[in-house]
Amino acid sequence: MFEPRVKERSTLESSFRTLELIYHATVRSLRKSHGNAVIGLVMSVLMTCVLVGVFYVMFTVLGGRGMAIRGNFILFLMSGIFVFMVHNAAVQAVMGAEGPTSAMMLHGPMNPAIAICAAAISSLYTQTLSIIVILFAAHVLLEPIVIEQPVYAFGMVMLGWASGCAIGLVFLALKPFMPSVVAIVSQIYRRMNMIFSGKMFVANSLPAYMLHFFTWNPLFHAIDQGRGFIFINYTPHNTNLTYPITLTCILFALGMMGEFYARKNASASMGARG
Repeated sequence: MFEPRVKERSTLESSFRTLELIYHATVRSLRKSHGNAVIGLVMSVLMTCVLVGVFYVMFTVLGGRGMAIRGNFILFLMSGIFVFMVHNAAVQAVMGAEGPTSAMMLHGPMNPAIAICAAAISSLYTQTLSIIVILFAAHVLLEPIVIEQPVYAFGMVMLGWASGCAIGLVFLALKPFMPSVVAIVSQIYRRMNMIFSGKMFVANSLPAYMLHFFTWNPLFHAIDQGRGFIFINYTPHNTNLTYPITLTCILFALGMMGEFYARKNASASMGARG
């Protein structure tokens, strides 16, 4: 609809056209949160700074510094909060992506897959810029930030983002059939991550009987493994990379199958209920 018929494109031309559509959809997704891109970034940075400040005061007042890794305490807090924010933002963005009943899908080149990619990339873009700005400010204003293996540490941020996208995709697939239930469950999941993500402590400090309360969460593994790459004197023993990567792939497969089924069975009434 709204697109003239054109000759059949090659695979390369189709790929570039899809990437162009994802780019424009990503820009639109970024603009949805705030009309001014700079103000939108500032708000994201402020939210992260407030969370870091709250946990810093809480650890200082309650005397919880003993649970931290020996080294830069601010970096310890940020190493957990960054992955936590990226993960939760990805869950919320993908779950809130426009579905098959959205008015945008009336335009010929647009489809739900592009909307999902745009939502995921826009959340990653915003959170990555926030991380860079906050790390630079902390390095200049507070104390020098030293990350032992920065590439692998950023890889854990990407793992947190990918697992968040996979979980958000599952919620998105279920949303047309049970919108109220999915909204409640997703809210509960994001709130549970405040505790069960392990951003306030290290996995090595947990007793064995408590580990099973946390090891189900892929975010817990990503944060703990990330701290192993950030701090030279910390080696994770109770987490691994196999579980979150495997779970992310499984959830992506389930989410894509569910989204395809929902798209084939979508109706205007589903959009009205959501």
